[in-house]
Amino acid sequence: MRSAHAAPTILVFGDSLSAGYGIELAQSWPSLMADRLKQEKFPHALVNASISGETTAGGRTRLPALLKQHRPAVVVLALGANDGLRGLPIEASRANLQAMAKASRQAGARVLIAGMRLPPNYGTAYTQQFSQMFADVAKAEKSGLLPFLLEPIALDDAAFQPDRLHPTAAAQPKIRDHIWPAVKALLKPR
Repeated sequence: MRSAHAAPTILVFGDSLSAGYGIELAQSWPSLMADRLKQEKFPHALVNASISGETTAGGRTRLPALLKQHRPAVVVLALGANDGLRGLPIEASRANLQAMAKASRQAGARVLIAGMRLPPNYGTAYTQQFSQMFADVAKAEKSGLLPFLLEPIALDDAAFQPDRLHPTAAAQPKIRDHIWPAVKALLKPR
């Protein structure tokens, strides 16, 4: 049980793009955001519960225990990329994302959905439905939406590690700066 004086928590719940894959954890955008929170004198603590390889199904299974443990004020849902890269059915991914957003809201948290886009080789219909899924869930669950987490670096090959999927350490501040306004908007008192 959290004490009445504990800092409000921001729970970042994502995959390798948020877990700092291939770089030092301290260089990841969630770690940089924790530093920004301190710099701007927000009382919030940041918990990064992201896991490389996580899918929306895995996240849906893991989230309830994390909500109970951390009782977050804000949840950043940054899952779905691995579903898309595996070509999983969009209906199942949407249902999982929506269940996580709903559970987070029911636990008293404000929610930000961080969307993702896929390369065009997955076909026009699938890629369009995939990117629309995030907006649909955000609207249905009255959540915040960041349409594309990697937007500021997506077209910059130098911003990615040799696998061309995971951002470099040098790209992480751009991602943090991109998501920060959407997170900051959720930190204001209700």
